[in-house]
Amino acid sequence: MTLQEEYKRKLVSAEEAVKVVKSGDQIDWSSFNGQPVLLDQALAARKDELSNVIIRGASSQRPIACVEQDPERKHFIYSSWHFSAYERKLHDRNLCNFNPVAFHERSRYYETGHVVPDVGMLQVCPMDKYGYFNFGPQANSARTIVTHAKKVLVEVNPLMPVALGREERCHISEVDYIVENPGFPLIEIKPAVPTETDKAIASHIIKEIKDGCCIQLGIGGLPNTIGKMIAEAGLKHLGVHTEMLADSYVDMFEAGCIDGSRKVTDRYKMAYTFALGTQRLYDFIHQNSLCFIAPASYINNPSVASQNPNLISINNCLEVDLFCQVSSESAAGRHISGTGGQWDFAKAAYMSEGGKSIIAMSSTVKRKDGTVVSRIVPTLSPGTIVTLPRWSVHMICTEYGLVDLKGASTWQRAERLISIAHPDFRDELIKEADRMRIWVRTNKIP
Repeated sequence: MTLQEEYKRKLVSAEEAVKVVKSGDQIDWSSFNGQPVLLDQALAARKDELSNVIIRGASSQRPIACVEQDPERKHFIYSSWHFSAYERKLHDRNLCNFNPVAFHERSRYYETGHVVPDVGMLQVCPMDKYGYFNFGPQANSARTIVTHAKKVLVEVNPLMPVALGREERCHISEVDYIVENPGFPLIEIKPAVPTETDKAIASHIIKEIKDGCCIQLGIGGLPNTIGKMIAEAGLKHLGVHTEMLADSYVDMFEAGCIDGSRKVTDRYKMAYTFALGTQRLYDFIHQNSLCFIAPASYINNPSVASQNPNLISINNCLEVDLFCQVSSESAAGRHISGTGGQWDFAKAAYMSEGGKSIIAMSSTVKRKDGTVVSRIVPTLSPGTIVTLPRWSVHMICTEYGLVDLKGASTWQRAERLISIAHPDFRDELIKEADRMRIWVRTNKIP
Protein backbone atom coordinates (compact mmCIF):
# COMPACT_ATOMS: atom_id res chain seq x y z
CA MET A 1 0.00 0.00 0.00
CA THR A 2 1.39 3.42 -0.96
CA LEU A 3 1.39 6.34 1.43
CA GLN A 4 -1.36 8.03 -0.55
CA GLU A 5 -3.49 4.89 -0.48
CA GLU A 6 -3.04 4.64 3.28
CA TYR A 7 -3.94 8.32 3.60
CA LYS A 8 -7.17 7.86 1.65
CA ARG A 9 -8.06 4.79 3.69
CA LYS A 10 -7.66 6.67 6.98
CA LEU A 11 -9.27 9.92 5.80
CA VAL A 12 -12.72 10.29 7.38
CA SER A 13 -15.07 12.99 8.60
CA ALA A 14 -14.61 14.38 12.09
CA GLU A 15 -17.94 12.80 13.04
CA GLU A 16 -16.68 9.39 11.98
CA ALA A 17 -13.30 9.79 13.68
CA VAL A 18 -14.66 10.65 17.14
CA LYS A 19 -16.74 7.46 17.22
CA VAL A 20 -13.65 5.82 18.72
CA VAL A 21 -14.33 7.71 21.97
CA LYS A 22 -16.22 5.75 24.63
CA SER A 23 -17.62 6.71 28.03
CA GLY A 24 -14.87 6.76 30.63
CA ASP A 25 -12.12 7.42 28.08
CA GLN A 26 -9.24 9.79 28.73
CA ILE A 27 -8.39 12.15 25.87
CA ASP A 28 -5.26 14.24 25.44
CA TRP A 29 -4.97 16.88 22.79
CA SER A 30 -2.18 19.13 21.69
CA SER A 31 -1.77 22.64 23.06
CA PHE A 32 -1.88 26.16 21.66
CA ASN A 33 -2.48 26.04 17.88
CA GLY A 34 -2.33 22.25 17.98
CA GLN A 35 -5.71 22.07 19.70
CA PRO A 36 -8.18 20.27 17.39
CA VAL A 37 -11.18 22.24 16.15
CA LEU A 38 -13.38 19.99 14.02
CA LEU A 39 -12.70 16.99 16.26
CA ASP A 40 -13.67 19.02 19.32
CA GLN A 41 -16.92 20.14 17.68
CA ALA A 42 -17.78 16.63 16.52
CA LEU A 43 -17.08 15.17 19.96
CA ALA A 44 -19.24 17.82 21.62
CA ALA A 45 -22.11 16.82 19.32
CA ARG A 46 -21.91 13.30 20.80
CA LYS A 47 -22.21 14.49 24.39
CA ASP A 48 -25.56 12.83 25.08
CA GLU A 49 -24.04 9.45 24.20
CA LEU A 50 -21.08 9.84 26.57
CA SER A 51 -20.28 10.23 30.25
CA ASN A 52 -17.16 10.72 32.36
CA VAL A 53 -14.91 11.51 29.41
CA ILE A 54 -11.76 13.20 30.68
CA ILE A 55 -10.09 15.73 28.36
CA ARG A 56 -6.65 17.16 29.08
CA GLY A 57 -5.36 20.20 27.21
CA ALA A 58 -3.00 23.09 27.83
CA SER A 59 -3.16 26.83 27.19
CA SER A 60 -6.21 26.63 24.96
CA GLN A 61 -6.43 29.66 22.68
CA ARG A 62 -9.88 28.82 21.26
CA PRO A 63 -13.29 28.17 22.83
CA ILE A 64 -13.69 24.48 23.64
CA ALA A 65 -16.97 23.07 22.31
CA CYS A 66 -16.92 20.07 24.65
CA VAL A 67 -16.82 22.45 27.61
CA GLU A 68 -19.13 25.19 26.37
CA GLN A 69 -21.85 22.74 25.32
CA ASP A 70 -21.70 20.82 28.61
CA PRO A 71 -21.93 23.53 31.30
CA GLU A 72 -23.00 21.05 33.98
CA ARG A 73 -20.04 18.75 33.22
CA LYS A 74 -22.31 15.74 32.89
CA HIS A 75 -20.39 14.32 29.95
CA PHE A 76 -16.92 15.89 29.73
CA ILE A 77 -14.40 16.77 32.45
CA TYR A 78 -11.80 19.21 31.13
CA SER A 79 -8.49 20.02 32.80
CA SER A 80 -5.42 21.98 31.72
CA TRP A 81 -1.69 21.68 32.33
CA HIS A 82 -1.32 25.46 32.10
CA PHE A 83 -4.12 28.03 32.07
CA SER A 84 -4.60 30.46 29.22
CA ALA A 85 -6.76 33.55 29.77
CA TYR A 86 -9.70 31.57 28.35
CA GLU A 87 -9.13 28.60 30.65
CA ARG A 88 -8.81 30.96 33.60
CA LYS A 89 -12.34 32.15 32.90
CA LEU A 90 -13.51 28.55 32.57
CA HIS A 91 -12.00 27.85 35.98
CA ASP A 92 -13.91 30.81 37.41
CA ARG A 93 -17.08 29.10 36.13
CA ASN A 94 -15.97 25.76 37.63
CA LEU A 95 -15.61 24.29 34.13
CA CYS A 96 -11.87 23.58 34.18
CA ASN A 97 -9.51 21.90 36.61
CA PHE A 98 -5.74 22.26 36.82
CA ASN A 99 -2.98 19.65 36.46
CA PRO A 100 0.10 20.83 38.41
CA VAL A 101 3.37 20.05 36.65
CA ALA A 102 6.89 21.31 36.04
CA PHE A 103 6.73 21.45 32.26
CA HIS A 104 9.78 19.29 31.55
CA GLU A 105 8.32 16.49 33.72
CA ARG A 106 5.01 16.12 31.91
CA SER A 107 6.14 13.40 29.50
CA ARG A 108 7.33 11.28 32.43
CA TYR A 109 3.77 11.11 33.76
CA TYR A 110 2.85 9.22 30.58
CA GLU A 111 5.99 7.09 30.53
CA THR A 112 5.42 5.91 34.10
CA GLY A 113 1.73 5.19 33.57
CA HIS A 114 0.42 7.93 35.85
CA VAL A 115 -1.39 9.40 32.84
CA VAL A 116 -2.90 6.91 30.39
CA PRO A 117 -4.61 8.45 27.34
CA ASP A 118 -7.08 6.36 25.38
CA VAL A 119 -7.30 8.86 22.53
CA GLY A 120 -4.90 11.55 21.31
CA MET A 121 -6.14 14.41 19.13
CA LEU A 122 -3.80 16.85 17.41
CA GLN A 123 -4.00 19.55 14.76
CA VAL A 124 -1.04 19.02 12.40
CA CYS A 125 0.58 20.06 9.12
CA PRO A 126 -0.28 18.27 5.85
CA MET A 127 1.54 14.97 5.33
CA ASP A 128 4.90 15.25 3.58
CA LYS A 129 6.11 12.95 0.81
CA TYR A 130 7.67 10.61 3.36
CA GLY A 131 4.41 10.07 5.24
CA TYR A 132 5.07 12.38 8.19
CA PHE A 133 2.77 14.92 9.83
CA ASN A 134 4.68 17.79 11.43
CA PHE A 135 3.21 19.03 14.73
CA GLY A 136 3.65 22.68 13.78
CA PRO A 137 4.79 25.30 16.31
CA GLN A 138 3.98 23.21 19.40
CA ALA A 139 6.21 20.20 19.97
CA ASN A 140 6.06 20.47 23.77
CA SER A 141 4.13 17.24 24.47
CA ALA A 142 2.75 16.24 21.06
CA ARG A 143 5.17 13.35 20.51
CA THR A 144 4.36 12.00 23.97
CA ILE A 145 0.63 11.99 23.22
CA VAL A 146 1.12 10.11 19.95
CA THR A 147 3.43 7.57 21.56
CA HIS A 148 1.16 6.72 24.47
CA ALA A 149 -2.40 7.15 23.17
CA LYS A 150 -4.19 3.94 22.18
CA LYS A 151 -5.88 5.75 19.28
CA VAL A 152 -4.48 8.78 17.44
CA LEU A 153 -6.62 11.23 15.46
CA VAL A 154 -4.97 14.02 13.50
CA GLU A 155 -6.68 17.08 12.08
CA VAL A 156 -4.77 18.44 9.10
CA ASN A 157 -4.56 22.22 8.76
CA PRO A 158 -2.98 23.42 5.47
CA LEU A 159 -2.04 26.74 7.14
CA MET A 160 0.06 25.15 9.88
CA PRO A 161 3.76 26.10 9.56
CA VAL A 162 6.33 23.30 9.50
CA ALA A 163 8.67 23.55 12.48
CA LEU A 164 11.98 21.70 12.09
CA GLY A 165 13.74 20.02 15.00
CA ARG A 166 13.55 16.68 16.82
CA GLU A 167 10.54 14.54 17.79
CA GLU A 168 8.48 17.13 15.93
CA ARG A 169 6.40 14.79 13.77
CA CYS A 170 4.53 11.50 13.59
CA HIS A 171 4.25 8.94 10.78
CA ILE A 172 0.99 7.98 9.11
CA SER A 173 1.51 4.42 10.38
CA GLU A 174 1.01 5.78 13.93
CA VAL A 175 -2.28 7.46 13.02
CA ASP A 176 -5.69 5.78 13.17
CA TYR A 177 -7.81 8.45 11.49
CA ILE A 178 -7.16 11.62 9.50
CA VAL A 179 -9.51 14.59 9.35
CA GLU A 180 -8.96 17.61 7.11
CA ASN A 181 -10.03 21.10 8.11
CA PRO A 182 -10.45 23.97 5.63
CA GLY A 183 -7.44 25.87 6.96
CA PHE A 184 -8.27 27.63 10.20
CA PRO A 185 -5.99 30.66 10.69
CA LEU A 186 -3.55 30.23 13.54
CA ILE A 187 -4.30 32.09 16.73
CA GLU A 188 -2.12 35.18 16.87
CA ILE A 189 -0.89 36.87 20.03
CA LYS A 190 0.05 40.46 19.30
CA PRO A 191 3.06 41.81 21.22
CA ALA A 192 1.81 43.69 24.27
CA VAL A 193 2.45 47.42 24.25
CA PRO A 194 5.09 48.09 26.92
CA THR A 195 4.23 50.45 29.75
CA GLU A 196 6.61 52.98 31.23
CA THR A 197 7.04 50.56 34.12
CA ASP A 198 7.99 47.79 31.67
CA LYS A 199 10.60 50.07 30.15
CA ALA A 200 12.03 50.94 33.56
CA ILE A 201 12.28 47.27 34.55
CA ALA A 202 13.84 46.36 31.22
CA SER A 203 16.46 49.09 31.65
CA HIS A 204 17.71 47.32 34.80
CA ILE A 205 17.65 43.84 33.26
CA ILE A 206 19.45 44.77 30.04
CA LYS A 207 22.55 45.59 32.11
CA GLU A 208 22.79 41.91 33.10
CA ILE A 209 22.96 40.69 29.48
CA LYS A 210 26.35 40.60 27.76
CA ASP A 211 27.64 39.44 24.38
CA GLY A 212 27.48 35.65 24.09
CA CYS A 213 24.70 35.09 26.64
CA CYS A 214 22.00 32.49 25.99
CA ILE A 215 18.52 33.95 26.35
CA GLN A 216 15.17 32.69 27.64
CA LEU A 217 12.31 35.20 27.69
CA GLY A 218 8.75 34.76 28.89
CA ILE A 219 5.62 36.34 27.43
CA GLY A 220 4.18 39.85 27.71
CA GLY A 221 5.08 43.49 27.30
CA LEU A 222 8.26 43.25 29.37
CA PRO A 223 10.01 40.48 27.35
CA ASN A 224 9.00 42.28 24.16
CA THR A 225 10.61 45.46 25.49
CA ILE A 226 13.78 43.59 26.50
CA GLY A 227 14.00 42.06 23.03
CA LYS A 228 13.76 45.48 21.41
CA MET A 229 16.37 46.90 23.80
CA ILE A 230 18.73 44.04 22.99
CA ALA A 231 18.26 44.72 19.29
CA GLU A 232 18.93 48.43 19.79
CA ALA A 233 21.93 47.80 22.07
CA GLY A 234 23.69 45.84 19.36
CA LEU A 235 24.57 42.86 21.54
CA LYS A 236 26.28 40.06 19.60
CA HIS A 237 26.62 36.28 19.52
CA LEU A 238 23.51 35.67 21.62
CA GLY A 239 22.08 32.18 21.83
CA VAL A 240 18.48 31.08 22.25
CA HIS A 241 17.31 28.20 24.42
CA THR A 242 13.77 29.02 25.46
CA GLU A 243 10.42 27.48 26.25
CA MET A 244 8.48 29.93 24.08
CA LEU A 245 9.64 31.55 20.86
CA ALA A 246 7.99 34.95 20.42
CA ASP A 247 8.17 37.87 18.00
CA SER A 248 10.88 39.55 20.07
CA TYR A 249 13.33 36.84 18.98
CA VAL A 250 12.68 37.72 15.35
CA ASP A 251 13.52 41.34 16.19
CA MET A 252 16.82 40.27 17.77
CA PHE A 253 17.69 37.92 14.92
CA GLU A 254 17.01 40.52 12.24
CA ALA A 255 19.16 43.01 14.17
CA GLY A 256 22.08 40.58 13.94
CA CYS A 257 22.18 39.85 17.68
CA ILE A 258 21.56 36.09 17.50
CA ASP A 259 23.91 33.54 15.98
CA GLY A 260 24.11 30.84 18.67
CA SER A 261 27.87 30.52 18.27
CA ARG A 262 28.56 30.42 22.03
CA LYS A 263 26.00 27.72 22.81
CA VAL A 264 26.87 24.18 23.87
CA THR A 265 23.56 22.48 23.04
CA ASP A 266 22.13 22.83 19.52
CA ARG A 267 24.84 25.27 18.52
CA TYR A 268 23.84 27.93 15.98
CA LYS A 269 20.17 26.99 16.48
CA MET A 270 17.31 28.88 18.14
CA ALA A 271 15.97 26.10 20.37
CA TYR A 272 12.38 26.22 21.66
CA THR A 273 9.43 23.97 22.50
CA PHE A 274 6.53 26.10 21.21
CA ALA A 275 6.03 29.34 19.30
CA LEU A 276 3.22 31.76 19.98
CA GLY A 277 2.95 35.19 18.41
CA THR A 278 1.94 36.82 15.15
CA GLN A 279 1.86 35.48 11.60
CA ARG A 280 5.27 37.10 11.15
CA LEU A 281 6.66 34.66 13.72
CA TYR A 282 4.93 31.65 12.14
CA ASP A 283 6.30 32.63 8.73
CA PHE A 284 9.77 32.96 10.28
CA ILE A 285 9.84 29.44 11.73
CA HIS A 286 8.30 27.73 8.67
CA GLN A 287 10.89 25.34 7.21
CA ASN A 288 13.62 27.43 8.90
CA SER A 289 16.58 25.20 9.73
CA LEU A 290 17.96 27.85 12.10
CA CYS A 291 14.97 27.25 14.37
CA PHE A 292 15.01 24.03 16.38
CA ILE A 293 11.80 22.82 18.02
CA ALA A 294 11.88 19.94 20.50
CA PRO A 295 9.75 18.47 23.29
CA ALA A 296 9.61 20.22 26.66
CA SER A 297 11.23 17.14 28.18
CA TYR A 298 14.38 18.24 26.33
CA ILE A 299 14.16 22.02 26.02
CA ASN A 300 12.93 22.61 29.58
CA ASN A 301 15.10 19.99 31.21
CA PRO A 302 17.43 21.91 33.57
CA SER A 303 20.24 19.40 32.99
CA VAL A 304 20.09 20.22 29.26
CA ALA A 305 19.47 23.97 29.34
CA SER A 306 22.12 24.54 32.01
CA GLN A 307 24.86 23.19 29.74
CA ASN A 308 24.76 26.55 27.99
CA PRO A 309 27.00 29.02 29.86
CA ASN A 310 25.64 32.45 30.75
CA LEU A 311 22.03 31.34 30.47
CA ILE A 312 19.83 34.35 31.25
CA SER A 313 16.28 33.37 32.23
CA ILE A 314 13.78 36.24 32.46
CA ASN A 315 10.25 35.57 33.70
CA ASN A 316 7.39 37.43 35.33
CA CYS A 317 5.72 36.86 38.67
CA LEU A 318 2.63 38.12 40.47
CA GLU A 319 3.87 38.41 44.04
CA VAL A 320 6.89 37.76 46.25
CA ASP A 321 7.17 37.78 50.03
CA LEU A 322 10.04 38.94 52.21
CA PHE A 323 11.29 35.37 52.50
CA CYS A 324 11.66 35.40 48.68
CA GLN A 325 8.91 32.91 47.95
CA VAL A 326 7.66 33.67 44.43
CA SER A 327 4.08 33.22 43.28
CA SER A 328 3.55 33.33 39.52
CA GLU A 329 0.32 31.37 39.17
CA SER A 330 -2.28 32.67 41.62
CA ALA A 331 -3.43 36.03 42.93
CA ALA A 332 -5.91 36.88 45.67
CA GLY A 333 -7.03 33.25 45.79
CA ARG A 334 -7.66 33.07 42.04
CA HIS A 335 -5.76 30.61 39.85
CA ILE A 336 -4.08 32.51 37.01
CA SER A 337 -1.77 30.28 34.95
CA GLY A 338 0.59 27.54 36.14
CA THR A 339 4.19 26.73 36.88
CA GLY A 340 4.89 26.21 33.18
CA GLY A 341 8.61 26.36 32.57
CA GLN A 342 9.44 28.96 35.20
CA TRP A 343 10.86 26.49 37.72
CA ASP A 344 12.65 24.61 34.93
CA PHE A 345 14.51 27.67 33.69
CA ALA A 346 15.08 29.22 37.11
CA LYS A 347 16.85 26.00 38.07
CA ALA A 348 18.70 25.79 34.75
CA ALA A 349 20.00 29.36 34.99
CA TYR A 350 20.98 28.76 38.62
CA MET A 351 23.05 25.75 37.47
CA SER A 352 24.51 27.40 34.36
CA GLU A 353 28.07 28.72 34.55
CA GLY A 354 27.60 32.48 34.72
CA GLY A 355 23.83 32.02 34.48
CA LYS A 356 21.23 34.36 35.96
CA SER A 357 17.57 33.76 36.74
CA ILE A 358 15.71 37.07 36.85
CA ILE A 359 12.13 37.32 38.12
CA ALA A 360 10.51 40.60 37.11
CA MET A 361 7.37 42.39 38.26
CA SER A 362 5.95 45.85 38.73
CA SER A 363 6.24 46.98 42.35
CA THR A 364 2.48 47.53 42.67
CA VAL A 365 -0.78 46.41 41.11
CA LYS A 366 -4.19 48.08 41.00
CA ARG A 367 -7.11 45.89 42.05
CA LYS A 368 -10.55 45.99 40.49
CA ASP A 369 -11.83 48.24 43.29
CA GLY A 370 -9.14 50.79 42.46
CA THR A 371 -6.89 50.18 45.44
CA VAL A 372 -3.16 49.94 44.79
CA VAL A 373 -1.27 47.20 46.63
CA SER A 374 2.36 46.16 46.81
CA ARG A 375 3.49 43.04 44.95
CA ILE A 376 6.21 42.66 47.58
CA VAL A 377 4.42 41.50 50.71
CA PRO A 378 5.50 40.39 54.20
CA THR A 379 4.13 36.88 53.71
CA LEU A 380 2.07 35.26 50.99
CA SER A 381 -1.57 35.07 52.00
CA PRO A 382 -3.08 31.63 52.79
CA GLY A 383 -3.88 29.66 49.65
CA THR A 384 -1.32 31.45 47.48
CA ILE A 385 0.57 29.01 45.25
CA VAL A 386 4.36 29.08 45.60
CA THR A 387 5.94 28.69 42.17
CA LEU A 388 9.57 29.16 43.18
CA PRO A 389 10.74 28.22 46.69
CA ARG A 390 13.00 30.78 48.28
CA TRP A 391 16.20 28.77 47.84
CA SER A 392 15.78 28.79 44.04
CA VAL A 393 15.37 32.55 43.63
CA HIS A 394 18.40 34.36 42.20
CA MET A 395 17.47 37.91 41.13
CA ILE A 396 14.30 39.95 41.43
CA CYS A 397 13.66 43.16 39.53
CA THR A 398 11.08 45.95 39.74
CA GLU A 399 11.07 49.42 38.23
CA TYR A 400 13.06 50.53 41.31
CA GLY A 401 16.01 48.24 40.73
CA LEU A 402 17.39 44.71 40.57
CA VAL A 403 18.67 42.75 43.57
CA ASP A 404 20.78 39.59 43.77
CA LEU A 405 19.53 37.18 46.44
CA LYS A 406 21.76 34.18 45.82
CA GLY A 407 23.43 33.13 49.06
CA ALA A 408 21.75 35.92 51.04
CA SER A 409 20.39 35.47 54.57
CA THR A 410 16.75 36.17 55.39
CA TRP A 411 17.87 39.52 56.80
CA GLN A 412 19.72 40.43 53.62
CA ARG A 413 16.82 39.26 51.47
CA ALA A 414 14.34 41.42 53.37
CA GLU A 415 16.66 44.45 53.11
CA ARG A 416 17.16 44.01 49.40
CA LEU A 417 13.54 43.34 48.53
CA ILE A 418 12.34 46.33 50.52
CA SER A 419 14.84 48.49 48.62
CA ILE A 420 13.04 47.75 45.33
CA ALA A 421 9.50 47.96 46.72
CA HIS A 422 7.37 51.00 45.96
CA PRO A 423 8.39 53.81 48.35
CA ASP A 424 4.82 54.14 49.63
CA PHE A 425 4.99 50.62 51.09
CA ARG A 426 8.55 50.41 52.39
CA ASP A 427 7.86 51.61 55.94
CA GLU A 428 5.10 49.07 56.41
CA LEU A 429 7.30 46.30 55.00
CA ILE A 430 10.10 47.29 57.41
CA LYS A 431 7.66 47.18 60.30
CA GLU A 432 6.45 43.71 59.32
CA ALA A 433 9.98 42.43 58.73
CA ASP A 434 10.91 43.65 62.20
CA ARG A 435 7.88 41.91 63.69
CA MET A 436 8.85 38.65 61.95
CA ARG A 437 12.43 38.99 63.27
CA ILE A 438 14.04 39.01 59.85
CA TRP A 439 15.11 42.67 60.06
CA VAL A 440 16.81 44.65 62.80
CA ARG A 441 16.76 48.45 62.98
CA THR A 442 20.18 48.80 64.63
CA ASN A 443 22.13 47.76 61.55
CA LYS A 444 21.80 47.81 57.81
CA ILE A 445 23.25 44.86 55.93
CA PRO A 446 24.40 45.71 52.38
